[in-house]
Amino acid sequence: MNASYPQRLVDLATPYWETEAELTRRFFASKPTKEVWVRYLSAAVYKELNPVIGYGPTDGYACGLHMEFSRLVDGFAKVGDGMDRRGFHHRLEQMTEEFMHYTVLAEVLEDILGRPLQPGDAEQLPEDDKLNKLRHRYVNSDSAAVRAVMELTEGGGTATFREGAKLTGGDFEKKLAAAFKVIADDEDGHVDHAADDLNGIVETEEQFVAAKNALLAVSMQRLHMRNEMFSDSMSREELNAYLTERGGTPIPV
Repeated sequence: MNASYPQRLVDLATPYWETEAELTRRFFASKPTKEVWVRYLSAAVYKELNPVIGYGPTDGYACGLHMEFSRLVDGFAKVGDGMDRRGFHHRLEQMTEEFMHYTVLAEVLEDILGRPLQPGDAEQLPEDDKLNKLRHRYVNSDSAAVRAVMELTEGGGTATFREGAKLTGGDFEKKLAAAFKVIADDEDGHVDHAADDLNGIVETEEQFVAAKNALLAVSMQRLHMRNEMFSDSMSREELNAYLTERGGTPIPV
């Protein structure tokens, strides 16, 4: 095993995370109107209701979280019959955290709307749909290295939520910052955990190259997703230039 492969993958992802952090800073600095905040929060709530861990269609379920919890309930029948208990517990913790992330953002959205959420308030934007379809393709790859590296692409290195926790201003901004902090704290250490999981999976140069290509494609599309959520804080040219200056490679996706 070449122990440098996971770190090399983290190093490759870092410029994309840094660019996402800058997108977040620019969005906040733009002093969004109520309408722009509602658009962002509606998309953010949708993403928390439909975590990318499942990566697949949710037909027949209210949302991705409903599907994930249903699978966990069904899987509980295997207690005492070969269940990977620690793996089951890890998945349960992940889904519980995702529900709390949905909750704190939904509360902020309800505050700004001045009413309880209704069906249809959470809305997926086109670049997020494209991102999920791209992830779905890679998570179903025949390559274990490609499947494993997808965990490293989740959360964008917590860039948006770390920056969001710094937001200052009035009651709305303080409540949103508190919500971001909940999410950032939950995702603290996620990168290290994802990198550790790559040990023993990415062991050859061929596996590394396959994982790298998937990582970069998804990381690039993630930037387009985040930029759209932030009402195009950067033009595509600005985004590509900022990414390039930090050692990243703009990729057509």
